Amino acid sequence: MPLTTEHTLEIVKAYGVNEKDTGSTSVQIALLSARIKGLTEHLKINKKDFATRRGLLMLVGQRRRLLRYYRDTHTADEYKTLITGLEIRK
Repeated sequence: MPLTTEHTLEIVKAYGVNEKDTGSTSVQIALLSARIKGLTEHLKINKKDFATRRGLLMLVGQRRRLLRYYRDTHTADEYKTLITGLEIRK
């Protein structure tokens, strides 16, 4: 379930300014989205894992707060590009 180092580096390279940029908002949102996708797949198999469900809901809330911040501090085009790139909203 946890992200591998290689997958994390790919996400940082795709959404960060440089290879060491792990703290920018877009990278944090992308990493949270990857973790959320993994937990969602886990919960499809293990329907009664309520501890993981709680963790998933906390991650979704954290991503929602970061997306709100990103929307307020960046242009609408950058926000739409991030949303479509991560396939968050259809």
